[in-house]
Amino acid sequence: MLTLALDTTAEFGSLALVRDGHVVAETLVHAPEGFSGTLFQQIDALLNRAGLSLADIDVFAAASGPGSFTGVRIGLAAVKGLAEVLGKRAVPVSNLEALSHHSSAPLRATVLDARRGEVFAALYAADGRVIIDDQVIRIPHFLELLGALDFEWVTTDFEPFLPALTGTRFAHLPVCLAPRGLASAIGQIAEARVRSGEPGEPASVEANYVRRSDAESLWREPGL
Repeated sequence: MLTLALDTTAEFGSLALVRDGHVVAETLVHAPEGFSGTLFQQIDALLNRAGLSLADIDVFAAASGPGSFTGVRIGLAAVKGLAEVLGKRAVPVSNLEALSHHSSAPLRATVLDARRGEVFAALYAADGRVIIDDQVIRIPHFLELLGALDFEWVTTDFEPFLPALTGTRFAHLPVCLAPRGLASAIGQIAEARVRSGEPGEPASVEANYVRRSDAESLWREPGL
């Protein structure tokens, strides 16, 4: 099984090719102006480097959010369109679940800066089960949900969260710093889901915004 995975949900994104759980190739992409003008060029370059074509791909996977609203839409629209045209599977994967994939702890609290004094956060078990759903929340409220549980923090940058943890037991729990590029983990998770029986219907691909922009709270773009 060969999977093309994309993460376009932030300024620093990535693309990866995963075959049977092993990373074949990965590209980190810095796109401060967004991915709309560069994504398909990056896909072509990655495939050419690996000596492959779009026809070789069995599964198309993308980060479903949370993250940049525009970035989420671009990645999901790309994999959904390619999968529909080529008759292949499409699988959306939460960024927070992809973060948890980098930890080896029994419980993994994944956090990303959501700005506005909030974080995107969730709690995952080692087998991928969701213990606390993906959500946007203030750190003190998330700590209340975590209660007395022992877990490992998983994030790409822990520094922004330290002030809110000072003086609490949560400041002393282990931390796993995941790479900015989450595409390889997204591809591995997508392959595991397909093997477990997930149909991967392109029409079922949806975004996981968690928090909508002001405009999107009133209007949702058709098709996602």
